[in-house]
Amino acid sequence: MESPVLLVIIGCEIGFWVVVFAGLAVRYGLRAPRASTIILRMVPVVDLVLLVAVALDLHSGATVEQIHRIAGIYLGVTVAFGHSMIRWADVRCAHWFFDGPAPTPRPKRGPEAVRNEIVGFGRWLLAAGVAGIAVLGLAVTVADTDQAHDLYGIFPLLGIITAIWFATGPAWAWFDQGSRVRS
Repeated sequence: MESPVLLVIIGCEIGFWVVVFAGLAVRYGLRAPRASTIILRMVPVVDLVLLVAVALDLHSGATVEQIHRIAGIYLGVTVAFGHSMIRWADVRCAHWFFDGPAPTPRPKRGPEAVRNEIVGFGRWLLAAGVAGIAVLGLAVTVADTDQAHDLYGIFPLLGIITAIWFATGPAWAWFDQGSRVRS
């Protein structure tokens, strides 16, 4: 493996969940919600570590690989979905360990399911936008001309993911809702 970026991505994913679980442990175990909020607000530091690692790798002359593009997508996903993942973990932690209310089940059909899929797709669009901006930022700041050109390979990948997400998310939920109504 030529690029250490994969290891950094794995480390950032582990770091994300360590920060989340530490924040929840402080919130519920120590009953310190303010301290918990401070810990949970450190999640963007994990994203910054990834961005700096990719920038340093590119600056050192690394050949752009698919993992560099995936790092941009990972960054976008953590920015766009991080808060909802923390909320997901928070609700379950409160329920499983501290007698909190049960999590609301995700709607499987009907208008609420369609709305839920549209919200998720909107988050994906935000993630794709963040990934694109991050890659463009790297391309104009630390990448040389060849690296920048190779980094732009993220855009077809984002397009494919967006098309698949739309088809299997909002479009499928809408179609499924419509077929159930007519039945």
